[in-house]
Amino acid sequence: MAVATAQPRQPRPAQSEALRDDSGVIREQPLSSGQVTGRVEVPVRAGETPVTIRSIAPTGGGQYRIVFTDLDLDGDGFISRSEAAANPSLEAEFDALDSRRRGQLDRADLAGWLVD
Repeated sequence: MAVATAQPRQPRPAQSEALRDDSGVIREQPLSSGQVTGRVEVPVRAGETPVTIRSIAPTGGGQYRIVFTDLDLDGDGFISRSEAAANPSLEAEFDALDSRRRGQLDRADLAGWLVD
């Protein structure tokens, strides 16, 4: 009877990709510009600098709820950059939402935005 022996598996090399410049997708807003929606005081030891964390509602009153079919004018199942221009909030956030850098957004990319 032959005895089977396990062969050690060679690890696969790690896959990597070049870092991309996302500096244009971060939006800043002064702390005094919006309504404070939450506030937490972080406990610190005596003599340390107090820490307060605040959440602030974005200014500008953007439209962050969309009906996909209203913007997908050509019916191809994607919203292109030119189609997104019909919604100023979506146009401003397009690069942040297009994480796969395809130049178009599908329903998965817009999961938090969709009404339909």
